Amino acid sequence: MALANYLFDFTKADNVDVWQEQSDTVRDVGMSKAVLIIHQNKGFRRAIFFVLLNPQMNGAGFAGIRALQTYDLRNYTKLQIRCRGQGQYNGYKVVLRHKGLNDEPNYSFEQYFQAPKDEFAESNLLFSDFKAYYRGKRVTNNETLDLSQVTSLGIQMYGGVYQRIKQKGPATLEIDWIRAV
Repeated sequence: MALANYLFDFTKADNVDVWQEQSDTVRDVGMSKAVLIIHQNKGFRRAIFFVLLNPQMNGAGFAGIRALQTYDLRNYTKLQIRCRGQGQYNGYKVVLRHKGLNDEPNYSFEQYFQAPKDEFAESNLLFSDFKAYYRGKRVTNNETLDLSQVTSLGIQMYGGVYQRIKQKGPATLEIDWIRAV
């Protein structure tokens, strides 16, 4: 079995206190919202990422969450998320940042994925497939993600001017755990 490092295991004791919203409301025109909560009953415990993506006419908009923590992921090849999506749209992206360069004007390293619908499954995101972006636009000729110093892990429901699919409206992503494998 492959070596696994649980970054977050919401089925057990991990909470959502270290996660913060990172949505387009940082701009005057932004109207999207994202929140991560724990959902628990006698039979299960998990996190739910609730999103309302309310883009501008040109598709600009984003709604997400992030955890500012430092990880050394050099010994791993991929990120796995055990999740299930619900709603009209199920397109998400994982956003990683490194070396403490967690905000503008620095690049982010992103990978898009479709959340499995109806049944829980693992979404696998190879670290080698994370690409550099700046404000939602793919950029080239820059450094690669330094896996020894990942300092921000985020999840967003993607929208944006540069996306072929213009998502909008409410959606949820139920998350059991996030791990490096």
